[in-house]
Amino acid sequence: MTVGEGVLTLTGMEVHLKPDLQAKLSRLAAARGSDAEILVREAVERLVDYDEWFLREVEEGLAQIKRGEVLSHAEAGTRLEKLLTENPSRS
Repeated sequence: MTVGEGVLTLTGMEVHLKPDLQAKLSRLAAARGSDAEILVREAVERLVDYDEWFLREVEEGLAQIKRGEVLSHAEAGTRLEKLLTENPSRS
């Protein structure tokens, strides 16, 4: 790891996968005409992006609770029932 301008940067990383997972990854990469390393990089990026999004959403939800922006159990049930009634394909 290196640190530059207050930012921590990974200069290299090694990840050990079980042989069966390595085989699956290789088959998937071959089927996509890609490289296994590229697939792993894309998967890690999606995971990190999702986790960042999820944590932002949780923080926003907690902030809404602190501001008193909440529904009672009955209000949530009423909204859900209305949604399902208006769009039966969702039930």
